[in-house]
Amino acid sequence: MSVATEFAPGLTIQNITAPQKLSAYKLIAFDMDSTLITIECIDEIADATGKKAEVAAITEATMRGEITDFKDSLRQRVGKLAGVTQADMARVLAERLQLSPGAHTLVKAAQNAGLKVLLVSGGFTYFAEHVRDLLQIDFVRANVLEMDNGVLTGGLVDQPWGDICDGAEKRRTLLEVASLLGIDAAQCIAVGDGSNDIPMMQAAGLSVAYHAKPRVRAEAKVCINLGGLDRLLEVLQ
Repeated sequence: MSVATEFAPGLTIQNITAPQKLSAYKLIAFDMDSTLITIECIDEIADATGKKAEVAAITEATMRGEITDFKDSLRQRVGKLAGVTQADMARVLAERLQLSPGAHTLVKAAQNAGLKVLLVSGGFTYFAEHVRDLLQIDFVRANVLEMDNGVLTGGLVDQPWGDICDGAEKRRTLLEVASLLGIDAAQCIAVGDGSNDIPMMQAAGLSVAYHAKPRVRAEAKVCINLGGLDRLLEVLQ
């Protein structure tokens, strides 16, 4: 395994030379929870049922890679959300969801350099579509929470591409969008923080770990350990 080099305080690189040209890439893919936004939405939703600590513990173990079956982990956690109302969800969105520092700056710089932007999340469309609108993101893939008369059932809705957006689906989505754009995986950037981001990071030409778990940092070519997402612009100019 390569030893990471400190490029600047709190910013490490391995197996790349820097700075590089941002415009050399054509697609940038982001995880959402704890990457593009500061929260884990599922943990905050669970707060409405008094189960935040319980759900957050499973989330943390999953992101560290200690729980390896993401689909089973997500189903367990979503099952604990039964009874949460649409009003509860709206409060999480309005009161707790915030973009990560530097998110707007990085996305805008990428768009100005001609890149398309993909949000691909193991979280939920309810929040992902809001973030899409805030940042004018081109493509979104996330999971759909099942709701009956304005109340979460504790289940998920199957979609045409499959049941759950896990690590394998993130990778497949990145490659699918790259194919639609007529570009190579080497022209893609993947940014994430948890173990389920590793498959898409391994497929992309440039992998970026943002305030990530140790296992994810070991896989990434760029690690942002201090500061905001826009620190990537120190490596890609």
